[in-house]
Amino acid sequence: MLRVKRQDIEDLAVGAAILGTGGGGDPYIGKLMAHQVIERKGPIELLDPAEIDDEALVIPSAAMGTPTVLIEKVPSGDEAIKAFELLQKYLNKKATCTCPIEAGGVNSTIPFVVAGAMNIPVVDADGMGRAFPELQMVSFTIYGVKASPMAMADEKGNGVLFETIDNLWTEKIARVTTIKMGGTAWIALYACNGNKFKESSICRTVSKGIEIGRSLREAKARGVNQLDALLDSTSGHLIFRGKIVGVERANIGGFARGEATIQGLDDYKGQTMTIRFQNENLVAEVDGRIIASVPDLICIIDSETIKPITTERLRYGYRVLVVACPCSEKWRSSEGLKLVGPKYFGYDIEYQPIEKIARGG
Repeated sequence: MLRVKRQDIEDLAVGAAILGTGGGGDPYIGKLMAHQVIERKGPIELLDPAEIDDEALVIPSAAMGTPTVLIEKVPSGDEAIKAFELLQKYLNKKATCTCPIEAGGVNSTIPFVVAGAMNIPVVDADGMGRAFPELQMVSFTIYGVKASPMAMADEKGNGVLFETIDNLWTEKIARVTTIKMGGTAWIALYACNGNKFKESSICRTVSKGIEIGRSLREAKARGVNQLDALLDSTSGHLIFRGKIVGVERANIGGFARGEATIQGLDDYKGQTMTIRFQNENLVAEVDGRIIASVPDLICIIDSETIKPITTERLRYGYRVLVVACPCSEKWRSSEGLKLVGPKYFGYDIEYQPIEKIARGG
């Protein structure tokens, strides 16, 4: 068990924004809310999955919607707590702990807000090991855990409960409701016992996010190369360096969809990279050749600060590095690729692990 303090949240906000591959919502907002909770309540317990009792009730908590909306519609923090309490009431059982639904952006820190309010710990695990745009895109789905009953809440005080026939239908219905709630909503779902959670989750992703952020902070303090620290802590590969020369972005169907065009610099001069995204970065290609794709992580990094840039903050003129990192092995199974591989998103390509592409395979 670890006790997460203010500095850990600072590090997590950086590390989770990298793991979020451009999505997951602005980490700054969630960081501020988590800081407030820790100032009031003190450090929050972070449990290793092995420490959870088999009969414990685990309820993940998260935000849902378009990341660009979250910049302007800042939450109070009560929304996520309301959704969590609503699901507890429906289940007629108190949760033993909560956890992130994904390891990205605001969704990495919101569980600490809920944990502080409910006086429960956060589990060091999530359902993605990165961020994906749709609710059914979690490792829990592979292992037969149902998304519903699911609770949603908004800043107006509305609360909604769903019972659905499968996880894809949960996504479809919840997405429409999120749009009606103004583009973002706060959710509690995928409730399961400790035994099933340990089998189906992607373990130790919260501490991994903290470790990534800490490694960058310490590298900067020592005056050593932060890019090397980033690649070491993520097992990542530098796949491009350049300047953003175009961004197309639109809110469509409850998602931020678009693409960024990057003109190569230095060793990549004369080349052009295109990154396509749906909340998260999905595919990176250079002059028509696929360089990386989901489910591996594609991260756009400010080359000056070595800080991640989320898709809603991509702008013309930024000098950037593009780093690709390997995903969890759970996503490389046939079931995982069917759920989150490039073909699901409409790209007629065969997934290849980034390690293989980086070796020239």
